[in-house]
Amino acid sequence: MSKVKRLPRRVYEPELARLQSDLVNLQEWVRSEGARVVVVFEGRDAAGKGSTIKRVTEHLNPRVARIVALPVPTDRERTQWYFQRYVEHLPAAGEIALFDRSWYNRAGVERVMGFCSKQEYTRFLHQCPIFERLLVEDGLLLRKYWFSVSDAEQERRFRSRLADPMRRWKLSPMDLESITRWEDYSRAKDEMFVHTDIPEAPWYVVDGDDKRRARINMIAHLLSTIPYRTVEPPRLPLPERPPPKGYERPPRDMQTYVPDHSASLLR
Repeated sequence: MSKVKRLPRRVYEPELARLQSDLVNLQEWVRSEGARVVVVFEGRDAAGKGSTIKRVTEHLNPRVARIVALPVPTDRERTQWYFQRYVEHLPAAGEIALFDRSWYNRAGVERVMGFCSKQEYTRFLHQCPIFERLLVEDGLLLRKYWFSVSDAEQERRFRSRLADPMRRWKLSPMDLESITRWEDYSRAKDEMFVHTDIPEAPWYVVDGDDKRRARINMIAHLLSTIPYRTVEPPRLPLPERPPPKGYERPPRDMQTYVPDHSASLLR
């Protein structure tokens, strides 16, 4: 497979800025209309999900757009209905929930790594389309994105992270094991799509070999699937500052200031 040519920065950055401005418009529409939006991000390790979520939320209000990245379930949660702990994080009116991995853990890592039984896996494939149809029927706007990446590009990114102290935290032993289980994950993904790529909540595949293209393509598609409109913000007049009434600021030596680290950079 030939390497995907990277989208030039001179094209990428202006378009990303434009799309992020539209995401702010979407956010304001969601808030004003009381809409509920769920975006599921799934895919291969190192396929670009995290960096795309970062660009989606960069200029959004965290009180409106929340990232849901759940840890390993507790012993109590393991005894609950599988979807129960995800339901708790679904959006209320005027909110957007971005799932950085989701209930599809059961069809991916749990299936491949043997963390669930065959019965639990089969039950998931049966219940998941029903669960998602109920969400859509109740009015939630559900979008599901699968980030795909070639085996060669995934390995290159793993090696890059291993050599970068600032990004090594992104790797776990389980991530690295995905290299040896590439075909197992491929088969699990294909079977998952057979059962859960439904008309009410279809899967959309994002080619992630070039992260810039992946971010632009995913955000543009998301915006194209939601019938939002620009909501004019209320006019907020800036009041005039009243005249002083004798307040005097305490001397600086009465308070503890952080050291001026920036000054040391200029020496």
